[in-house]
Amino acid sequence: MKDAPAPLLKLGTLNHIGLVVENIEKAVEFYSSIFGLGPFTIDTYSLEGVNFRGKPVDAVMKAAFGFSGDLMVELVEVVEGETPHTEFFRARGDGVQHLAFPVDDMESSLAKLAERGIKPIFEYKFIVNDAPVTDPDPSRRRPMEVWEAYLDTEGHPGGTVIQLMQITEISEESDVTFVANPGT
Repeated sequence: MKDAPAPLLKLGTLNHIGLVVENIEKAVEFYSSIFGLGPFTIDTYSLEGVNFRGKPVDAVMKAAFGFSGDLMVELVEVVEGETPHTEFFRARGDGVQHLAFPVDDMESSLAKLAERGIKPIFEYKFIVNDAPVTDPDPSRRRPMEVWEAYLDTEGHPGGTVIQLMQITEISEESDVTFVANPGT
């Protein structure tokens, strides 16, 4: 058996599965009471001037984070604005919208993907102080800068958006804030 060629990117272990939902409170209740996922925390995010499919957009989203063992499940409800999540919801309704994987070097990863015609359709950076981005145990959480890029995988096998995440631990004194379009 021949050795498989090296992949274009080296992804880390699956960080989370993202589901788009119409009503986040009902979804949290369902996944908690029926399947025992969680507990969930619900946060609201305001994204301003984020580049979505080449145009600046503002969006408000609710995200609920819960765990099944070490695997995070993210539920996303878009309250207003246009995002990859609203596109998905209009086309399919509730369901699995993305798989998120960590990368060590987002800039290099996006450059390699661009050579193959795969570009981000939605990209931003933000700071989290206590969100469960990397760990279900609140005592082990640290302030992190998170750079996320949703990839345009339309026309490729699988049909699920791949989200890349570069997660960098920062000091509590950091003055880094939300960056709408880090790659531009």
